[in-house]
Parts: sequence; C-alpha cells; structure tokens
Amino acid sequence: MLLLREDQVRQRVENVATLVCNELGQYKSAPASIRPFSPLDEGFRLDFGKPYNVSQRFTATELFNKIRLAFVAQKMEDIPFEFGLANTTSGIFQIERQSLNFEQWFSDTTNHYIYIGAILPPSGSAAENLSADEVLILVVPRVEQIVLRSLRIPIVIAIIFTLIIFTAFFLTIRTMLRQKKLSEIRNDFINNMTHEFKTPISTISLAVDALRNEKVQHDTKKMSYFAEIIKEENQRMNRQVETILKSALMDRQEVQLNVKPLNAHQIIQDVADNFMLRLHEKQGDLELDLQATNYTIEADEVHFSNLVNNLMDNAVKYSKENVPPKICIYTSSDTKKFILRLEDNGIGMNRETLKRIFEKFYRAHTGNLHNVKGFGLGLSYVKTVVDAHDGHIKAESTLGKGSCFTIELPLSKK
Repeated sequence: MLLLREDQVRQRVENVATLVCNELGQYKSAPASIRPFSPLDEGFRLDFGKPYNVSQRFTATELFNKIRLAFVAQKMEDIPFEFGLANTTSGIFQIERQSLNFEQWFSDTTNHYIYIGAILPPSGSAAENLSADEVLILVVPRVEQIVLRSLRIPIVIAIIFTLIIFTAFFLTIRTMLRQKKLSEIRNDFINNMTHEFKTPISTISLAVDALRNEKVQHDTKKMSYFAEIIKEENQRMNRQVETILKSALMDRQEVQLNVKPLNAHQIIQDVADNFMLRLHEKQGDLELDLQATNYTIEADEVHFSNLVNNLMDNAVKYSKENVPPKICIYTSSDTKKFILRLEDNGIGMNRETLKRIFEKFYRAHTGNLHNVKGFGLGLSYVKTVVDAHDGHIKAESTLGKGSCFTIELPLSKK
C-alpha cells in the first residue's frame, strides 16, 4: 500500500508539472507587448513580434501561485514544494526564476523527488521554433513521509485489526490449553478422590464383615474396637467431603467470614499442640518462636485455624522418608501487619511446582505413587483464606531442602 501510494504521489506531481507547463507554454506563442520605435532606446532594439520567455512574463511569486493552484486541483494542497524555472537553450541549466529553498532542496536528490517538465509553445504556433528552451523543475521533499502521513488512519486501523486478530488467536490457544489443563486436573482429582475414599470404604467393609462373625459378636471389646474403626473411617470421609464443599463455597464466595479480633499466638499454639502427637510418631520436632509484639489480628477464627492447620499438615505429609520432620514457626509484626513464617525440612518443590501450588486441585506429579494423600485443595484453600482477609502469602522452596511459607495479615485496629 505504501509503494502504491508513493507511485500515485509521484504521478500527481508529474500531472501538476504537466498542467503548469502546458499553461505556461501558451504565453510563448506571442509577444508580451508591442513597444514603439524610439531612437532613445539603447541599441535601437525593436521588440515587435519577438516571442518572450516565460521568465520574462512572470515573477517567482506568480509562478509559485500557479503551481500551488495546480496542486490544489490535484487535491494535494498540503504537500510542500519548491520550484525552479531554467533556460536550457545553451545546453546547460540557467536558473531564471526560483522559489526560496529551491537550491537547497534541488541539491538533496537522496531525500527529495525531482521532476523536470519542458515548457513548449503550442504546436503550429509562430513561436514553435523561435522561443527559448525552458523547463520547470518541481522538487517535493520526502515522498515516503508524505505518504505515511496520508496513510496514518489506514495504518492505525490495520494495526488495530492485526492486534485484534493476534489477540483472538492468543485467547483461542490459551482457552484450548486451559481446557486441556482443566481436563487433566479433573482426571487427577477423580483419581485422587477414588484413592482417598477407597481406603476408608475398604476398612469399613472389613470391619462390618468382622462384626458379622459370631465370635466377635460375643466379645464386647472386639465389638467396641471394630465399631470405633467404622466411626473413625466415617469421620475421615466426612472431613474429605467437607474439604471439597468448603473449597466450592469459597470459589463462589458464599462463605461469610466472621471477622473479629483474635489472639494469633494462642491459635497457633493450639494448632501446634494438636500436631505434637503426629510429629512424635515420626520422631519430629516443632519449634515455636513467637516474637510478634502485636499479635491481635482481624480474622475469622475457624478459617485462620484451618489455615495454620493446613500448612502444618503439608509440612508433615511432605517430609522426607527416614528423616525426622522439623517444623519452625516464627512470628513478627510491624505497625500494620502480622507476619507468620512457617519453615520445614521436607522434600521441597521445583520451580514449576512452586508456581502452581496455589492452583485448585494441583498436586506435584509423582507418577502412580500415592504415598501422599490429598485432593490438592489445601494450599488453594490457604490462598483463598489469605486473600479473603486482605492478606498476602508467599512461598519459597528448594527441592530436597524444604519449603517456607510467609503470610501477612492485617492487625486489628481496635
């Protein structure tokens, strides 16, 4: 489009030069005036019947105005130009009339377009072979820039449409990839859910079969033992179902937070006490370093307790084999926020896993191994709770060395 428009501009400049040359050629067919004979004239010149040159008939201003009118007729009134009128009778250019910047523009042939048109008298006129040879030189600066200015709107529209096309293409590809990702997540979730529910269902089934045994029915202790197993496994399934339902409610923002001033240190201490038994079973250790000077936060007690519980649960679940887990909890505070930092010496995460740990249902790929149970909802729930409290969470991890979670929550204003 640019090349075509440049050719059109050059062709219009040629048309302007042709129109002006044709008009000026009409003035070369007859003398400009008839001067009476006078012996006082120097050399006793007789001008009668002598055809005049165009440069003798018009001033530079008059020629400039004629050229400008020709540009207007070609709908090119905004295009700048310079001109020169030259006599070529002697075989060289002798500039007789010129515009102000003609010499400067004419010398710059690299950046300017120059067109030379011959000024000829009408064919068959008396002055056809008698008049001097004259040419009109038109100089138009930087045709490319002129074309670009004239095409600004089409170019902008073309760029906008191109961006729209690329955006639509990008969104289409991203949607396809997201659909593929969601399909993979759904399959992983179904597999995890099947595995999570299969174990308690099998245990309950075995306990029920044992209760049907006549020997067990006559033994009160065994009856109580198997009944307790059924109760525990049933509660375990209920907890799994509640986890899924809570996640769905948080997604739909249907959970109403009961925000009130809370003693964060007390809740952390209570959750830590509940985990001591699990840590002792693995010969682990828990270190509490609660250094926050202001630990009264604005939060929902249940969700904040679950938040700390989920982080500690992950630290225990993802501990190294044959290595006692160690969990360190630090707290600090400033004028506006309460900071909770939880570190562990577990298996850690790679960069790809670290980027996606807060995604719903996401779990690090371990092949067909199910050594760590769960739906991939724990950290997603933690992130949702932190966001609901206008807080911030950051995860850091090194594969094989452990992970660290830092949570910032607003302090109570009361």
